[in-house]
Amino acid sequence: MSKKKSPFTHLNDLPRGVDILHNPILNKGTAFTLKERQVLGLKGLLPPHVLTQDEQKVKVLSAFRGKQSDLEKYIYLLALQDRNEYLFYRLIIDEIEEMMPIIYTPTVGKACQEFAHIYRRPRGIYISSNDQGSIKQILSNWIYKDLDVIVVTDGERILGLGDLGADGMGIPIGKLSLYTACGGIDPARTLPITIDVGTNNKELLAEPLYIGLRQNRLRGEKYDALIDEFMEAVTEQFPDVLIQFEDFANQNAKRLLEKYRNDYCMFNDDIQGTGSVTLAGLLSAMRLLKTQLKDQKILFYGAGSAAFGIAEMIVQKMMQSGLSIEKARKQIYFIDSKGLVVKSRNNLNELKLLYAHSFEENSDFLSAVKVAQPSILIGVSGQGGAFTEPLIREMGRVNSHPIIFALSNPTSKSECTAEQAYNWTGGRAIFASGSPFDPVQIENKKFYPGQGNNAYIFPGVGLGVVVSKSSLITDEMFIVAADTLANMVTEKDLKKGRMYPSLTKICDISYKIAIKVANIAFDKNIARIPTPENLEKTVRDTMFSPEYPVYI
Repeated sequence: MSKKKSPFTHLNDLPRGVDILHNPILNKGTAFTLKERQVLGLKGLLPPHVLTQDEQKVKVLSAFRGKQSDLEKYIYLLALQDRNEYLFYRLIIDEIEEMMPIIYTPTVGKACQEFAHIYRRPRGIYISSNDQGSIKQILSNWIYKDLDVIVVTDGERILGLGDLGADGMGIPIGKLSLYTACGGIDPARTLPITIDVGTNNKELLAEPLYIGLRQNRLRGEKYDALIDEFMEAVTEQFPDVLIQFEDFANQNAKRLLEKYRNDYCMFNDDIQGTGSVTLAGLLSAMRLLKTQLKDQKILFYGAGSAAFGIAEMIVQKMMQSGLSIEKARKQIYFIDSKGLVVKSRNNLNELKLLYAHSFEENSDFLSAVKVAQPSILIGVSGQGGAFTEPLIREMGRVNSHPIIFALSNPTSKSECTAEQAYNWTGGRAIFASGSPFDPVQIENKKFYPGQGNNAYIFPGVGLGVVVSKSSLITDEMFIVAADTLANMVTEKDLKKGRMYPSLTKICDISYKIAIKVANIAFDKNIARIPTPENLEKTVRDTMFSPEYPVYI
């Protein structure tokens, strides 16, 4: 990683005194040198002893581990990020396996549910439906004018928790933390945004401390006009920025992706990122079983935008193996709230029609598994415990090694636990989940379940887009990201039941994905800069390091 560059070009541009201490992008706290303290007007404002960043890290890690609950740990980290971003990212990067479940799933879900109560300092930008006509002016209020990545949500489908309105801001904040910690995106060049169009969550509307608009959600043409204005204003204000859509509801997620993807540098992580990381896990499973994805039958429990995003990514990968698109889709089945998606049902939407099969209507999940006899079961339903013991045992009856991906999160929404999947199949299941699970001991073998965490994918894709200044983000980029990730799973990982590499490798994973993604941008002529002489060095030099800058 490269040495952190100050966003201020000249020493004279730096704030002085308490102003620099209150700027988390510039603050080093007790690590300011004696000379810096003298020149920057800090003498007397800090204790006299100068600490190294390593010494500071020991202090904050001890305080972190002393917190009694995961939510307390989340609040502590948020406060650290608000006062010293360097130290925050030093801690996150060095202790990524311990910190990831706190700064993102599953703890971020609880943090969003409690957001109004734990809100301390403003972070990011809130745009409400009352701001129509003035979005560009609002964006101009942001202190930094050169941005690389924006993560935006309208808060309607926060993880598997549903409509949390403006309290969903915890998601863009958390995602951008991962962009920096896992992908090396400079935190000074990121911006979390919540578009508050109201909420249909009655509990929030009745909550005295709720921070968002107290109205039902804006729908229809007025909603679309607001999002249109937002997209135009963002790209005018920040011309090279990547825009990641996050946790939009099914009725808007796919529709907005198709509307904007050919005109803006944008993607939807719930659709494309989830599709890519799931595909990577399946490719790892194919390596373990020494078989091919094109030969598998896949059943999705859940038929929302994430499910279809995964399915379409799988279809494209199957087509690379020689299957036609029609044949590939015939390998995939869906169960929605009414049961197995079949052709005889009325009022199927366009996506469901593509995957409808010629079976009799059947609303019973277990019966549907018996009819379809899938080798792969993927849960994206948001319904905790949906994968029951009879269901998992049936998967084990028809498959020597059933592949069970329970991807809903947070943990309470997971379709089954790792322990259940392994126990109910006698340790034969190949398991992955959306939220982390502890290792499971079955007789004399210990299994280490993998987490299909989108953080394996979107930071690297984002870094590749930033380096190449790609004007568009394509599905091909997510497929190559999946291939790259799967190839970094070692034989040792596979033998332990891990379908994903250790999180300790995530910065290197992002680096390699970024190179592949940037190459696609250059090869497809969608990059807005010439191909650099040494792309690998350019990617490495772009990556943020939490090492303190030397101001003087």
